[in-house]
Amino acid sequence: MTFRLIYLMSLTAILGACAQSSSDKSDIQTGEISEAATETELCLSFGPQTPRDISNTIGTNPVDFTMAPSSNQLNLCNIHTHTNAEHKGPDFELFVNDTDKGGYACNATPNLTADELKPYDGEVFYKGVKPGDTIEVHWVHSSCEVAPGEGLGSCLTDSCENPLLRVEAQAFLVVNDRKALNFAEFDYTGKIENGFHQANAIPSKTGQPVVFRGSTTGPSYNQSVCSPLNVTWSVRPNCAKVDIASLHAWAKDGNAFNESKSHGVRQLVTAPELLAPIQ
Repeated sequence: MTFRLIYLMSLTAILGACAQSSSDKSDIQTGEISEAATETELCLSFGPQTPRDISNTIGTNPVDFTMAPSSNQLNLCNIHTHTNAEHKGPDFELFVNDTDKGGYACNATPNLTADELKPYDGEVFYKGVKPGDTIEVHWVHSSCEVAPGEGLGSCLTDSCENPLLRVEAQAFLVVNDRKALNFAEFDYTGKIENGFHQANAIPSKTGQPVVFRGSTTGPSYNQSVCSPLNVTWSVRPNCAKVDIASLHAWAKDGNAFNESKSHGVRQLVTAPELLAPIQ
């Protein structure tokens, strides 16, 4: 099996798609393997993994790699969503469950109004999400000379098989409210800036992004089965509300990524041995 095929399989897996205890900190200070490592067979030969609790800066994974530059110096190659947040953050820390349909929900979920939770009464074009759900949106960027397209294979080419990858991530609380954000604001409609394909916009009012080294995500991976790919992550700490109708319009109108459903989640990575330190 060629490296390119392995790489593409790993990229595709993303679409299949906690703060540490005091004992964890003691393990790090003494250089011993954490309690999590003794309870689970961790894939310790891999680089840092994702998703993580972005409020937790602890990590002892020794693999260091060149971080990708800012997204405006890379080509947008894919946009997709996961139902429920894969990451845990200050504004999305309500645990849903430990399945590939689990993850985390925005803290404001219990406070939604009856109108915001009203079932969508139009034709459903974007599957796997409804009012009251949290989604985590990933804007994937690549250092390869590529254009946005279907699947994460669009993030590389035959001559660029090992790109620098960066994912901008945002958790949204989905509501039935036309006054909420329109997902079209964050879509790709052909925008090119300084020679790079770019989204129309990426949320900028949801807090300072937490940037760290990690991997690809998606339910194909866990703490025993790790992703081999290196990814620079930029995760915003606060949720925002998005209108469910705009997600259905995104699918109905034929987005550049042929996305028509929200994907599953990879459960939170908590073992310090699998996390990079956040500076």
